[in-house]
Amino acid sequence: MEVYYRNVATRNPHQRRPRGQEAPSHQQGQAVLLQLGHRVRANRLARKMTLRQLASNSGVSSRFLSDLEAGKANISVVKLASIARAVGTGPAELLGDGAAPSLRRKVVSLLGLRGAGKSTVGRLLSEKLSIPFFELDKLIEQEAGMRLSEIFAFHGEDYYRRVELSVLKRFLLEHEDAILATGGSVVTSPEAFRLLSERTRTVWLKATPEEHWDRVVKQGDLRPIENQPHAMAELRRRLREREPLYSRAELTCSTSGRSLASVVSELARRLDRRAWSLAQIP
Repeated sequence: MEVYYRNVATRNPHQRRPRGQEAPSHQQGQAVLLQLGHRVRANRLARKMTLRQLASNSGVSSRFLSDLEAGKANISVVKLASIARAVGTGPAELLGDGAAPSLRRKVVSLLGLRGAGKSTVGRLLSEKLSIPFFELDKLIEQEAGMRLSEIFAFHGEDYYRRVELSVLKRFLLEHEDAILATGGSVVTSPEAFRLLSERTRTVWLKATPEEHWDRVVKQGDLRPIENQPHAMAELRRRLREREPLYSRAELTCSTSGRSLASVVSELARRLDRRAWSLAQIP
């Protein structure tokens, strides 16, 4: 007989609890299931597995997995263990601590390709919300003691990823309330993206390839053009490849054809900490 993790939202309301122990709310129960589903999906996508492949490897039906990832399905210990093995992790890692994440996440991380407006929007948003602003790449440069271009030239991408993850972990331990502009490629690092997804409110600043291009050039950054005759085609390809990852952000804000003021006002409204709700968890 399988033992089930009980959905606290459906627990018998007449069951007696020890004195002083409050009944968990419906929102808390949904938060557990939503977070579990999010972690299963994140681990599956990190391994580039389809639902059908995960179903085959775990012995759990695709339909159940789909409901699980959407936060709509309860799950037995046996099934959870099978799914965890299939995605290369453990049941405890998928469950986490069971707390309601969106009630505690106050760091906002901005995602998007270079030219998305992360730095500009981030600074203005931090002023509007009266919380500090940081850029992950600048923190990495401070840690490594050299510019990003030098990091890649002398040490390569693997070293950069190690420093990125180390800096990100420390930042999330030290800051409870902040705006963080991330590097455009952070979503391609499964562990770094998982940390951002679980411990921050992720926001994708969405724009067209042409807008990315124009903004970078207007900032005086000619790197996308110099000695790269097919730079625009490369930018389009990169955006096309990363869009499925960016789209996993908790919130998406289109910046196309909009003023900075309107973008910042929209984000401030949607990120109003008094209005954060569990329904917004991916």
